[in-house]
Amino acid sequence: MRTFLFILGLAGLGCFFSCDSREVPSYEIVIRGGQVFTGDGEDLVVADVGINADTIVFIGEIDTSASQRVIDAEGLVVAPGFIDMHAHIEPIFKYPDAQSMVSQGVTLALGGPDGGGFWPFGPYLDSLSKEQLGMNVAYLVGHNRIRRAVMQMDNRAPTDEELAEMKQMVEQAMKEGAFGLSTGLKYLPGTFSEVGEVIELAKVAGSYGGIYTSHLREEGLGLIEGVAEAIKIGHDAEIPIVLTHHKVVGKPMWGSSVKTLAMVDSARAKGIDVMLDQYPYDASYTGISVLIPAWSMAGGQKAFVERTKNAKLKDSILKGIAFNIVNDRGGDDLDRVQLARTPWDSTLSGKTLKYWAEREGLEPTAENGAKLVMEAQLTGGGSAIYHAMEEEDLKRIMQHPQTMIGSDGRLTAPGDSWPHPRYYGTYPRVLGHYVRELKVIDLPVALKKMTSLPADRLGLERRGRLKVGNFADVTVFDPQTVIDKSTFLEPHQYSEGIEYVLVNGKLTVDQGEFTENRGGKVLRSKTFEID
Repeated sequence: MRTFLFILGLAGLGCFFSCDSREVPSYEIVIRGGQVFTGDGEDLVVADVGINADTIVFIGEIDTSASQRVIDAEGLVVAPGFIDMHAHIEPIFKYPDAQSMVSQGVTLALGGPDGGGFWPFGPYLDSLSKEQLGMNVAYLVGHNRIRRAVMQMDNRAPTDEELAEMKQMVEQAMKEGAFGLSTGLKYLPGTFSEVGEVIELAKVAGSYGGIYTSHLREEGLGLIEGVAEAIKIGHDAEIPIVLTHHKVVGKPMWGSSVKTLAMVDSARAKGIDVMLDQYPYDASYTGISVLIPAWSMAGGQKAFVERTKNAKLKDSILKGIAFNIVNDRGGDDLDRVQLARTPWDSTLSGKTLKYWAEREGLEPTAENGAKLVMEAQLTGGGSAIYHAMEEEDLKRIMQHPQTMIGSDGRLTAPGDSWPHPRYYGTYPRVLGHYVRELKVIDLPVALKKMTSLPADRLGLERRGRLKVGNFADVTVFDPQTVIDKSTFLEPHQYSEGIEYVLVNGKLTVDQGEFTENRGGKVLRSKTFEID
């Protein structure tokens, strides 16, 4: 009996330690005690986030005693990783870690904007998939790239055969994983296309569930017509639209965002699915050739050089450049054109067109500026930052409920040319300057513009929100200190306040420091997954 009671007692003691207790779950990473933004614009809530492998597996209160890595996020904001809706990631093979973007909290960038990109499409993605990437990447197929492959730099409408070939190329890219079609109707050779051509190509992308993003034909004097054209393309092609890096360029048009946003609202009321993206700076960046009349560039650089040898044509080109300096990107002041990439003279990088004119002993007039722009193009071209936008337009566009954030930034690293500050600072600038300091929009609204809004536009069901079962793309930042540091005069500076970034569960930024962990993937659209 004593033996029986002793054994029974041991059994009871065993149940005391194990039968009524539950095993503490183990997580590879726990982000503990942060202000969690799930992605839908509601208030932030204090919670823990548990991650295993590449997936969010629990959100709530977590006993961390069995977990491998615990990140103390008290006082920090825990958000879905930021999705960049307009990114120039062409140097991805040179900078696969994508530090200039990931350090801003970006975990996914959409490449191939403005009609650019690459061809063939699928083999490029296959090759990129073999790289160890610092962030996820997705791509649009570019109209300009396709048109150039079929029609070179011809200033004419396509033949029926050429249009059919371009449509087939768009279809092929969509089947290979493109998320839609981009146009750069301000740039060559896209500017030579008529709206009907673009509609036919957009129909193909739309039939595969893609979107249409447009660098408008004009963002200055022809802005209203440019917006109307994009809306028409969306309507006729039955495809969702993004007016990409929406802005108002040139003094004569400042304030016109009131009308363009009203046009967006009116189109949406009629069932046309129009959205926008924007970068938070009042200066743009593009090639110096944007100041040159498009007709003079037809046929490419060699044809341009030949035209400048004809006195009458040269005079017309110079007048066109001077007009654009006064009324468009030039901002009516040579000091507003800041030279960036200047392969013909590296000492001019960061200097203004006014500086260059005065260095040459010229009066800083539009006419003299035009001569220098022509000289720059004749010696190989380059790029510039154009300080020709107005802050009130920027704020008004940012406040629109359909505006997403897109950097229009290019992958870069310290010492690489003279970049626009948006390359390093877009997302921290929104959070630090426009949310915390100026209070243009509040924090949940800003985060939605960076996360769930672009995820929904791209049809990404497991990204853009902190949700159990979603991929662990997470950005953790300090709302009191996050800020951009890159400036127009000292651009190569990383932002501050982005404390942790996880890309598919890999801790890529840890306590503000970039790590060796790489979790990025090449994403392809649902069309590719189905096929």
